[in-house]
Amino acid sequence: MTATRLRECLTACGWSQRGLARLLGRQESTVRQWARGTVRIPADAAAWLDGLARYHDQHPPPRRA
Repeated sequence: MTATRLRECLTACGWSQRGLARLLGRQESTVRQWARGTVRIPADAAAWLDGLARYHDQHPPPRRA
């Protein structure tokens, strides 16, 4: 996963880098490094986040009329 895709996934899920760090039990600084592209995102975290973002993209929340 690229840093750009990570940021896209966070936007799709409505999460911040801080929120992702908390969910994954990681340091915020680590997630910031992922988002900058200076540290590679672990494959398991990347696959999980990508799957969630795809779900959110395909199943948006209902909107009020």
